[in-house]
Amino acid sequence: MRIAMIGAGYVGLVSGVCFSDFGHDVICVDKDPSKIDRLNAGEVPIYEPGLDALLAKNVAAGRLQFTHDLPAALEAADAVFIAVGTPTRRGDGHADLSYVYAAAEEVAAVAKNYMVIVTKSTVPIGTNREIGRIVARTNPDLDFDVASNPEFLREGAAIDDFMRPDRVVVGVETERAANVMAEIYRPLFLRDFPIIRTDLESAEMIKYAANAFLATKITFINEVAALCEKVGADVKEVSKGIGLDGRIGNKFLHAGPGYGGSCFPKDTKAFARIGQDASSPMTIVESVIAVNERVKQRMVGKMLDLCDGSFADKKILVLGVTFKPNTDDMRDAPALTILPSVTAAGAEVLVVDPQGRREGEALMPDVIWTEDLYAAAEGADLIVILTEWNEFRALDLQRIATAMRASRMADLRNVYTAQDARAAGFEAYASVGSHSYIHD
Repeated sequence: MRIAMIGAGYVGLVSGVCFSDFGHDVICVDKDPSKIDRLNAGEVPIYEPGLDALLAKNVAAGRLQFTHDLPAALEAADAVFIAVGTPTRRGDGHADLSYVYAAAEEVAAVAKNYMVIVTKSTVPIGTNREIGRIVARTNPDLDFDVASNPEFLREGAAIDDFMRPDRVVVGVETERAANVMAEIYRPLFLRDFPIIRTDLESAEMIKYAANAFLATKITFINEVAALCEKVGADVKEVSKGIGLDGRIGNKFLHAGPGYGGSCFPKDTKAFARIGQDASSPMTIVESVIAVNERVKQRMVGKMLDLCDGSFADKKILVLGVTFKPNTDDMRDAPALTILPSVTAAGAEVLVVDPQGRREGEALMPDVIWTEDLYAAAEGADLIVILTEWNEFRALDLQRIATAMRASRMADLRNVYTAQDARAAGFEAYASVGSHSYIHD
């Protein structure tokens, strides 16, 4: 099949590369000339494990190209995927669909032959029907179908998610469109991965409902963690105990500083707004959004307690600031809420993160970036684990504790235990939802 992918951001680039690895001819289109130049030079503008090698393999095979020439990309295309951003619109929580609608209009203006226009972007219910109206209005003579094909990619594991999905959701209205989509996903069908065919609205709803439910699981366990601290329970044991129930499952039950990233924050806000507009309030989702913000502030409180109630003139070493490990994505990372509160209160904050600096320097101009965490620990008053990169799971805790002016740790990802910290010589340790000690 011949595929045009509009948008060479995270979703578009990963999807385009993986489709080409299926054996399809893929052209990725983006309006940013510098991004296209970098891709044509073999440089990957995002950090995603394995993506650079897969991209190079398919470019060399002649199945993958990058351009800013939309008419050329659409020439003889069987399907065009719209994979542009849908950020939260300022002021009202709605998803900003201006990029999606602009892409649909541009496709319609230059398309000549039948194609399926597929929405990969996360869009509110009713968006695909509006895309159909835009295309028909812009080019009344164009023969086309619209399809909804939401993505379910986890940053840091996106290639595996695409190649071995839990399911593929395809919303279509005609057999012709269904056949095109079936051919595109034929490699997965042949390996018995579930491909669910729905109507347009159901496909759109599945994406929002899935993300909202996962965000709810994270927020639920974070509330349970707060209660555990009050009553003496251990949230890690609680998570294991409830996660073994097959009706609940053990994923997304890890207590921490709250969810962030490119999907959950904007999608929960958009989902809540969709419910409000439809006079069917999503009260659970609205609570999830509010609680997640409180969780971040609770982390600041933990750090403040370890600093004897004041951040002034304290040196704080922070390990990890991306919203999760194995990505360079800083969008809505808890660090963006937590660390400005700390620096504004007078602390000197040093940050170590394997991939976060590229985006993080502009977003957090008041922190100091360093690569040698052991050197940075010299004279520190507090060390904070904020993102659980593998590099931080086997630290020489005794060396760190010895180097610090005040050997105190805020383990906000529960990487270690109070026993680990005590054995290494830490005078104070706090985790999320489990046993802590201060000035022991």
